[in-house]
Amino acid sequence: MAAADDLLLIAAAAREAGAIALRYFRNNPRRWTKGVSSPVTEADIAVDDFLSARLRAARPDYGWLSEETADGPERLDRARVFVVDPIDGTRGFIEGDRRWTVSIAVVEHGRPVAAALYAPALDELFEARTGGGATLGGRPLALATPPALDAAHIAGPRRQAKLLGTRAPDFVPSLAYRIALVATGRIDVAIAGPNAQDWDIAAADLIVAEAGGLLADLDGAPPRYNRSDPRHPALVAAAPALQHAVAAALGRGHGA
Repeated sequence: MAAADDLLLIAAAAREAGAIALRYFRNNPRRWTKGVSSPVTEADIAVDDFLSARLRAARPDYGWLSEETADGPERLDRARVFVVDPIDGTRGFIEGDRRWTVSIAVVEHGRPVAAALYAPALDELFEARTGGGATLGGRPLALATPPALDAAHIAGPRRQAKLLGTRAPDFVPSLAYRIALVATGRIDVAIAGPNAQDWDIAAADLIVAEAGGLLADLDGAPPRYNRSDPRHPALVAAAPALQHAVAAALGRGHGA
């Protein structure tokens, strides 16, 4: 199956899933906590159920990895895998912040090959496929020449900004949206703290890459996906030269 066909499928599914999520947004959805402190709402589950049914029926030979679906080893043997976050930025969703997203990627051989990231409350749809570029609302995305580090607009955890010696950064509740904003030029650097998981970053990774940017760890290595452990170390997204400068500065701050 061509990445272009997969992109058509997941982009349409992301829009439909977004419409489902909007029924609950700012409408006091039922909520609870999983693990130690991770919030979940009935909207997360409704969207996950919809996407699982829609995408797995369309591509029954693909694997499945979603934040809201119990994981298993079956996906590790599949050539292609859907990597899904039904609502990325659930805390923001609960608080009424509009910067949450439905994130869908198709991963092949450890890297995303098709990506759809939809911010329903903003009606912003990012799309990308390997070698086909990235778009926002159908308009191509391409990174401009980045500023120097001391002039960069940074979004991410405050702790990392302190290490960089810059002003306190913007905090965007959806990590996927935070990373994708680099592709638009609205921010220059997006930082993800340690333990982001595949579903948080896979779609945004491809969007940034196809716009000419780089998402990588502090050693400059891009993430690999669909491993047994979906967690990742600290990551930085930016234009390549700026990404290397930020990663080096953060590495020094951590004693690397």
